[in-house]
Amino acid sequence: MAPHIDYYFTPVSPWTYLAGDGLEQIAARTGASIAYKPVDLMKVFAQTGGTALGERPPARVEYRMQELKRARKKLGMDLVLQPAYFPTNPAPASYAVIAAEKAGGGDTGKLVQLLLRACWAEEKNIAEDEVIREALDQAGFDPGLADSGLLTGAETFVANTEEAVANGVFGSPFYIVDGTERFWGQDRLADLEAHLTGRL
Repeated sequence: MAPHIDYYFTPVSPWTYLAGDGLEQIAARTGASIAYKPVDLMKVFAQTGGTALGERPPARVEYRMQELKRARKKLGMDLVLQPAYFPTNPAPASYAVIAAEKAGGGDTGKLVQLLLRACWAEEKNIAEDEVIREALDQAGFDPGLADSGLLTGAETFVANTEEAVANGVFGSPFYIVDGTERFWGQDRLADLEAHLTGRL
């Protein structure tokens, strides 16, 4: 049986943005399936000991900035360290991802990456309908999902968040293989692939 990856994330995480399409590439190489599960990371933090960025001590905030600079350079990715629309409400973009995943017909991985790029490289507000509709369209989905999927999206968003906490998730991006093996962070993608291929 092909492996399955539950992918928990928030569309406003710079670390999730820096993962790029790494997960999708790994899935293509290994035959793994992916379930995209946006979560309310602030609620996850509240239940797992995490701290919102604005509440962290200066040393941790400064270190985060250094790490982002290093990651940006190492990966050669465009990244605005303090984008104009961060933080922003992640719920509308999350609802759109959930609706798109349910509707099918497009590329969910691409949609997630487009939303992350809009925030972290293009300085767009991913809480705005226009930005979400553009991302849906570019990823091959009906832009109308930005509106039609609101109720289901909201309910699933809550369910994803509760499930994430129950399954041991405490950050973003977070990957769980076949319900047991956990990997936290874009810098663990190599380990994830090693596990999927029996090398770890």
